[in-house]
This record gives sequence, structure tokens and C-alpha cells, in this order.
Amino acid sequence: MRNLAQFAIAALLVSAMACNKEAPKPTEVAAPTADKPGEPVKAPEPAAVAAVPAAAPAADKPVDAAAALRDPTLAKLSAPAEFKVKVSTTKGDFVLAIHKAWSPKGVDRFYNMVKIGYFQDLAFFRAVAGFMCQFGIHGDPTVNNVWKEASIDDDPPANQSNLHYRITFAKKGIPNSRSVQFFINFKDNAMLDGMGFTPFGEVVEGKDVVDKVNTEYGEGAPGGNGPNQMRVQAEGNAYLKKDFPNLDYIKSVTLL
Repeated sequence: MRNLAQFAIAALLVSAMACNKEAPKPTEVAAPTADKPGEPVKAPEPAAVAAVPAAAPAADKPVDAAAALRDPTLAKLSAPAEFKVKVSTTKGDFVLAIHKAWSPKGVDRFYNMVKIGYFQDLAFFRAVAGFMCQFGIHGDPTVNNVWKEASIDDDPPANQSNLHYRITFAKKGIPNSRSVQFFINFKDNAMLDGMGFTPFGEVVEGKDVVDKVNTEYGEGAPGGNGPNQMRVQAEGNAYLKKDFPNLDYIKSVTLL
């Protein structure tokens, strides 16, 4: 069992490297950290200045989704502290509750991806029974070309574990390499906690749907019989639907 656990961890650290032109290497996650608040502003003395109504919080400017899908620098909205999304898949729908306190920078990235419609026809290209299912490589190779290197900085570790049904960023085995890949734990994977894989949300409805994600292809090539991440990046869904026709897909992710 120890050797099996060590293999699973090694495989996860190797899969996401397909974002570069190296052997496929899975993604990893970062921990949450709150931004430092600004210095407090001293209020004027009541006798000196008449009371002024407090300004309403500035709303995020609308994002041109089509443009942001081709240019990650345009996806800069700030996510709410807590929100939920519905994930519609080929196996049914499930709901994720997202917690910004767990991973602020990571949640901002995920929120922007939802807002610009990134999650359309995305495969669970790596699903290992008893471990996790991974997704995030876009079906359009031209989109992959601009997003695969659009990495965000890590967040400081938070006291959150990779429990069953939690969602976590995947990354290369180096700091500050989270981009657009994620995985959902099929069981408690506490062995990942000390390796920079910090969850940022959890499945709160439809856990039975997650349980049904197809795992028949297992680990990705070259370590297993599943899709090769380098080819997924380069060829997109054309490769997946031809060679792995039974994969499950995310059809859409929408804010609730």
C-alpha cells in the first residue's frame, strides 16, 4: 500500500508538466492567503467637515468574455468571499461551494474562468479510480496556447486538507505554476497536503455525480493507458474524442 501511495503522489507531480514541452505532469494546488488591508484612513473631526454619505463599493467592470478567453490578462475580476457554481457534466450536475479564504489568488482565477465561459466541453482527461479526476485543458488548442503558461502566484498554505470531494488546483512540480488545471479528490488524499496542493472549494450537492465520472482509461500516458497531456494541449478535443470516446466532459460551469 505504501508503494501504491508513493506511486500515486509521484504520478500527480508528473502529470501537469505537459503544459511545458516535457513528459506529462499533473497539476498541484496552492494555499489561501488574505490580501493585506490598506492603511486605515483617519476620519475628519465632525466639526471640521460635514458628513458625506459613504461611497458604494466599486463594482467590477464587465469583462469581454470572448476577448479574455484569448487574453488571460483581461480576466482580472475579484471574486466574492463565498460563492457557488453549478457544474453540468455528461453524467449530470453537481454544485461546488468556493471559499476565497482558503486560496484568494486561486479563487480569483477560478472565478474569472467561470465568468468568461472557459469551462465549455472540457474533458475529465485524467480520472484514476480511488484517487482523483483532473480537468482544465481546453478543447481548443488555440486557447491552450495562451492559457497554459498564464500562471498565478501561490497562496500561503492554509489549514485545509485534500478531503474527499474537495477541488484543488493542479500545477507543475515548481512554485507559482497554477494555471487552469484542477482535480477533485475521489477520497481523502491527505498525503498531498504537504506538497502544495491546497483545496479551495468542495462539492456540496451531487456527490453521486462525481462518483460516476468515467475512470476506465485511468492514468495518463506514458505511465498509463489514458490520454497524453502533451497531445491534449496540442490537439484538444479532436484527439480525445477520437482516441478516448468514453471520457466524461464538463459541459458548462455557471454561477449560482
